[in-house]
Amino acid sequence: MNDNGTSTQVEFTFDIPCVWSYFAFTRLQRALTHFRAEGGRAEVVFRPFQLDPEATAEGELKVEVLRRAFGIDPAQAVAEITELAAAEGLTLRHDKAIFSNTFEAHRLVALAGDQGLGEQMVERLFRAHHTDELNVADPDVLRRLASEVGVRWSDEGAAETRAELERVRRTGVRGVPVLRFAGRPATGGTPSEQDILAALDDA
Repeated sequence: MNDNGTSTQVEFTFDIPCVWSYFAFTRLQRALTHFRAEGGRAEVVFRPFQLDPEATAEGELKVEVLRRAFGIDPAQAVAEITELAAAEGLTLRHDKAIFSNTFEAHRLVALAGDQGLGEQMVERLFRAHHTDELNVADPDVLRRLASEVGVRWSDEGAAETRAELERVRRTGVRGVPVLRFAGRPATGGTPSEQDILAALDDA
C-alpha cells in the first residue's frame, strides 16, 4: 500500500452497551492497525445512537433489561456472547453490568474526537461497560475515564450531541453497528476484520 497523502474516512455508528458494536469496533481497530502500518491513512468519525433514549442515568442491571426484553432467563444468551467475546480477545462481565442512558458518554466521545482521542475514548468506554461493569452515565465515572485517556473535560457539546443523534435517526438507522467507508453505502452488522481491511483498501 502506498501513502498518497489522502485520508480515508470511516463512519462508525454505535452505542456503548451494544456488544455487537464492541465486536465491530474491535475488528475495525485491528484492521486500522494493519492498514496504518502499511502506510494507509484513516480518520474514524463516530456517530451516536441510543438503544434506549429513555434509559435513566442511574440505570439498572443489564441482565434485568435482557430478561424484560426477551422474556426469558438471559443466562444462556450471556454465556454464549461471553464465549464469542473471548474469541475476539475480549473479556465480558455482565452479571453486574449497568444499562443506563448513554447520552453523556456520546457527548464525551465527541469531545474526545475534537481532541484527537476519539478512538481511545470509545475503546475505554466499551471496556468500562462490558468488562469493568461501570455505569457510563455516572458523571464521576466519565470524568475519571476521560482523565485516563487524556481528554480535557468540558461540559459543552450537549446541543451538538442531541442534533447529531437526531440527524442519525433521520438517516433511517434503527440498529447498530453501522460502518460507512469514504461515503460509500453503509454496512450494517458485524463484518470480519478481513472485510473491513478490504473496504479500507478499496476506499
